[in-house]
Amino acid sequence: MSDKTSRRTPGPVYVGLDMGSSRSKVVVIDEAGKLLGHAVKKSGTDFSRTAKACLDSALEMAGAEFDDIAGAMSTGYGRSNVGFVTEESKTEIGCLAKGGYHHFPEAITIIDIGGQDNKIIKLDAAGHRLNFKMNRKCAAGTGAFLEEMSARLDVSLEEMNHLARDAREMIKLGSYCTVFSATEVLESIRNGKNVNDIVKGIFYSMIRRVLEMDSLTERVVMTGGVVAHNAYLVEMVDEMIGRPVLLAEYPQLMGAVGAALYARDENQSAGATTAQASSKGE
Repeated sequence: MSDKTSRRTPGPVYVGLDMGSSRSKVVVIDEAGKLLGHAVKKSGTDFSRTAKACLDSALEMAGAEFDDIAGAMSTGYGRSNVGFVTEESKTEIGCLAKGGYHHFPEAITIIDIGGQDNKIIKLDAAGHRLNFKMNRKCAAGTGAFLEEMSARLDVSLEEMNHLARDAREMIKLGSYCTVFSATEVLESIRNGKNVNDIVKGIFYSMIRRVLEMDSLTERVVMTGGVVAHNAYLVEMVDEMIGRPVLLAEYPQLMGAVGAALYARDENQSAGATTAQASSKGE
């Protein structure tokens, strides 16, 4: 028996695609919702090509093939640019809620920090969406803001997490505006301030901007690529709200997982409808 055959996944699989403006995420799950494979790549200018590359990688990790896909659904900025999905696309809000509740089946507030926007989604104990808010007016508090600040400081995004964690003090930024914040950062550098303290202030500014969007329920879940790569942001939120923040194993994949769960549920619903019709002789 070949290695490829031995790794074959029994039964159907379901695919979720979260086509973000900055990163594209694809997951493969089984009937039970277990994550079998996943991939993340820069979205670039060709969403369809990126989606296919992510899908190939995720299927290989899952030990599955394209013919094993029983359902696929897309969400995100480029969700309409994926040609091989089998179901209508879903909104990012819906998929984040679906994925969040799958991991944490209780009343929660989801804080998603994305590349271009932030979202706060409230769910009740049954997983029903109570309300949501989004920040689309400017890049402050988003991944784009963090990228701009890293460029100003001439440090990589990967470095910022440990720089903030090792800070002894914090240089707070007075402005929410990305442009004005960049000016403040440059002034701090010119005045000889410690880079670690500046980065911690940048993190604090991001968190404060997000937390002012809405009130939070008792249980808070954080998602998105920003927190996936900057775990210290989560620790800072812990301290600011005075209670632990929940974090899934792969917070960047939450929307893609939700999309895959929608694909699974709709496939199962269609199968149940067909079986019911057959039993009635229709």
